[in-house]
Amino acid sequence: MLPSPTRSPRRRRLLPTLALWAGVHAAVAADPSFIAISPSQAQALGVLTQRVSAGGAAAAQGLPASVGIPNSQVRVIAAPLAGVVESLETAPGMTVKKGQLLVRLSSPQALELQRDRIQADAQAALARQTLARDEQLFREGLIAESRLQASRAGAAQSAAQAAERRQELALAQHSGGHTLSLLAPIAGSVLEQQVSVGQRVEQSAPLYRIARLDPLSVEIQAPLAIAGQAKVGTPLRIPATGARGELVAVGRAVDPASQSVLLRGLVTHGADSLRPGQATSVDLEIGKGKADDTLQVPASAIVRQDNKLWVFVAAKEGSTPGYRATPITVAGRLGDAALVTGLPANATIVTAGTAALKASWLGIGRE
Repeated sequence: MLPSPTRSPRRRRLLPTLALWAGVHAAVAADPSFIAISPSQAQALGVLTQRVSAGGAAAAQGLPASVGIPNSQVRVIAAPLAGVVESLETAPGMTVKKGQLLVRLSSPQALELQRDRIQADAQAALARQTLARDEQLFREGLIAESRLQASRAGAAQSAAQAAERRQELALAQHSGGHTLSLLAPIAGSVLEQQVSVGQRVEQSAPLYRIARLDPLSVEIQAPLAIAGQAKVGTPLRIPATGARGELVAVGRAVDPASQSVLLRGLVTHGADSLRPGQATSVDLEIGKGKADDTLQVPASAIVRQDNKLWVFVAAKEGSTPGYRATPITVAGRLGDAALVTGLPANATIVTAGTAALKASWLGIGRE
């Protein structure tokens, strides 16, 4: 007799699994989408399950977001005139009060503005005197009305020019001589310092950027399935810090690469626990209703067959336990998870061992 051929290690490993599949196939029910399998067989095949949460709240957790500052709370301190930085009175990271001195700037142009203001004031005073004299002469009938009207026009023009010169000095924050004292327009924190002492700057050159850091904004990237349920006023929460707020804008454009929509929120409670530019995650408390049809499942739970997507759901045929292949539609992605529709609420789905169940479902290994 010839000796029996030696089985390979791989063949020896496959035999128990094929035997289990054969046992499973023996109990397949009439429903082709149902796979009858006992708990012991499922354990041997490495089948793991988890229950998915019903409602949109589960699908709206852990949305990627970045912290920012609302535009209305940011101010840039710029040089009103060209000059040299004499002193800087604050630094990045420090807080300032409204009206606090930030920069002293030496500018020869400040002297020119002061000279122009003095000249304009003198001309305006002279024009007022001329107008008063001509009004008296007109009442006495010594001059024509046209001369009075010309005096009035000249006085109005001189007054306007003097007011313009005074406004120029006020905008330059002139503090006497050739020095400009630049003050903080709002209370807040210093974010950037863009010059150094002794540096020459041109007119309108930025010197500081300051901002009020409460409240803060968050820009949230949300899948279409979630963005469709979000609206202005939807509550939001940042689990990492406990900060809370609400949505203030829902974008209309979709990012072509990620197929996500930009949601903008405002953090009104706990903003002091966040930092501008910080990456975080946000939970949205979207309403009930249509959003309840969207569930969040691990990507490992989804299998593809016949150009369709399926998930194995724990089920029973009478008293026979097993799993039913259920078609689903993917509505979006959220990290390593998928947002799907088509599953029953609170379903228990297979997250591991899907390959073995798929093979059994398709009849692979059946003799």
